[in-house]
Amino acid sequence: MGFVSSLSGSSLYIDTNIFIYAFEGFPEYADKLRELFEAIDSGDVKAVTSELTLAELLVKPFMDANTQRQSFYRDTIQNSDLLSVCPVSRDILIEAARLRSISSLRLPDAIHFATASFAGCRFFLTNDRRITSVMGIQVIILSEA
Repeated sequence: MGFVSSLSGSSLYIDTNIFIYAFEGFPEYADKLRELFEAIDSGDVKAVTSELTLAELLVKPFMDANTQRQSFYRDTIQNSDLLSVCPVSRDILIEAARLRSISSLRLPDAIHFATASFAGCRFFLTNDRRITSVMGIQVIILSEA
């Protein structure tokens, strides 16, 4: 196993771009993502994301008037046994503002990090190289994993 073995027993925050790679079929990441989602399916890794992820995922399907893709994202990005989808609360927004004051995070990324922190995640999976570890949450860059 690759990078996923280091996540065993942990909560992993999944950034929006990871869902895009998984759902839109980026072959260069297929093996890594298959391994990740198998670990999530088996319960070895607890997956967490934010409701913000759904908003970010829906932009292109709305632009393309792709109602099938809109429905797919709505149906997929919701609380389940395999994925915890956290609401964007006032406390998360306050923490995101604090994070922005001490880092170079953009507001959406700060909201994602604040959500990861509130959910108790040890790891944050993204493919955005501009994001660095914050608050003791280890960032994993998919392309480098």
